[in-house]
Amino acid sequence: MTPQAIGATTWVVADGYIPPGSNGPAPAMISHDSICMLNAGGEPARVSVEVFYTDRDPVGPYELTVPARRAHHQRINDLRDPEPILPGVDYCLVVRSDHPIVVQHTRLDSRQAENALMSTIAYPSAL
Repeated sequence: MTPQAIGATTWVVADGYIPPGSNGPAPAMISHDSICMLNAGGEPARVSVEVFYTDRDPVGPYELTVPARRAHHQRINDLRDPEPILPGVDYCLVVRSDHPIVVQHTRLDSRQAENALMSTIAYPSAL
C-alpha cells in the first residue's frame, strides 16, 4: 500500500496550560500538555511550533521531525530550545509542517489524586 499524506500543514491549539503541580509517580503522572502528531505520508515531516502568550511576544520556533508513517507524542513540558514553556502559564500553539500531518492536543492534570485527562483535535487551518 502506498503511503498517503493526510491532514493539514498548519494547526492551532488555542488552549495551552501545563498544570503547575503533580500527584503520583514520575514520569508517567507528571502534569503535562502534549501534542500528538501523525504523519501517514511517505516523507518525514519537519514541524515547527510557535508559542503565543497573553502578556508577551511569541517564542519559537521549536523544531521537531515526525518520521514518515509514524506517530510522535511531544510533551510540551519537554520543549527546551529556545526556552522552556513554564507550568501555570496560559499559552496557544501554532504548529506548521512541510507535509500534511494530523495534530491532537492532550492534557494530563494530576494535581489531585483524582486525575483529569483532556484530549481534543487541534484546529486545522487552511493557510
